[in-house]
Amino acid sequence: MEPRLNFLTNPISGKALKHLSAAGRALADSALPAATRELVALRASQINGCGFCADIHTKEATHAGETPTRLNLLATWRDASVYTEAERAALELAEQGTRIADAAGGVTDEAWANAAKHYDEDQLAALVAEIALINAFNRLNVITANPGGDYQVGQFG
Repeated sequence: MEPRLNFLTNPISGKALKHLSAAGRALADSALPAATRELVALRASQINGCGFCADIHTKEATHAGETPTRLNLLATWRDASVYTEAERAALELAEQGTRIADAAGGVTDEAWANAAKHYDEDQLAALVAEIALINAFNRLNVITANPGGDYQVGQFG
């Protein structure tokens, strides 16, 4: 499977990726737990059908110590006992933020309030930015048919 466009080597898209990657590095320096960032990114990638990003975030999460059980149950997190209440709140916000066009009101007040019980304002800002950023990366990769499977941990920084 070959991508329709190589976003890494095209000068225009390469410049855009540089800025998106910088946003990702800023989020890595936030107080939002790394496990939460990886779970949110992986769950959004599953929803969006982005194999490229699912590959990245599965491998990065594993490298950071995430367990196979938690990764394997992520698509069914509501029916699994292995996630904290804070992670559940983040995953709900991520799902609603990813499926924003599917819901007449976007993200519900309930989902926001639940996330706000577990995360301070800076962590919420990072969580919202993470959700937006992974959705942008998902769309770039899905539109260009960029396949997953070849990512090496740490490959992009």
